Amino acid sequence: MITEILLILGAYLIGSIPTGVIVGRLRGFDPRAVGSGNIGTSNVIRAGGISAALMTFAGDVLKGAIPVIVARSAGFPVATIAWVGLATFIGAICSVFLFFQGGKGIAAALGIWLAISPTVILFALATFVVVVAITRLMSLGSIVAAIVLPPAVAIAGLPHHYLLLAILMTALALFRHRENIQRLSRGEEPRFQLKRSSSGATS
Repeated sequence: MITEILLILGAYLIGSIPTGVIVGRLRGFDPRAVGSGNIGTSNVIRAGGISAALMTFAGDVLKGAIPVIVARSAGFPVATIAWVGLATFIGAICSVFLFFQGGKGIAAALGIWLAISPTVILFALATFVVVVAITRLMSLGSIVAAIVLPPAVAIAGLPHHYLLLAILMTALALFRHRENIQRLSRGEEPRFQLKRSSSGATS
């Protein structure tokens, strides 16, 4: 039991690593002070360009995947792995290193589910790509992908602990996107535009 608690706590701390802030500092900007103020890939690309965004995305995916991979490799039961995934995701959106602020958790969620079931993430990722390609609204793509996740888990026939994890992650993701949902309903959500430097970020 103590080992599992330490594993879950460690997963939360790894999920809490603010990749976007770290990358921003290395590149001379703070994503919290530009654009939408979010520390995730979509705001980093506005502020620092594609290379900074790729570094942020890769870091966020890895911090989502690593705790789950460790838990699975160590032979922990499905219930524990699900708790590890949830703790990692909570860390991504509610980081102890940022006074319990954080990003939207989408890239971390991608890493979590790649480690659990790559087949499931293909459904959500395909949905994200299609929605963003049509609308150029990354937030809408993320929202729809989050909604698709629980049905994809159910269709894949994964254990019910993973289905519960998917439902909880979707609920948390929608909560973190509540301001985006309000802007989408008013038609005010900014569309994706690539910026090559930090000087032109707007949101």
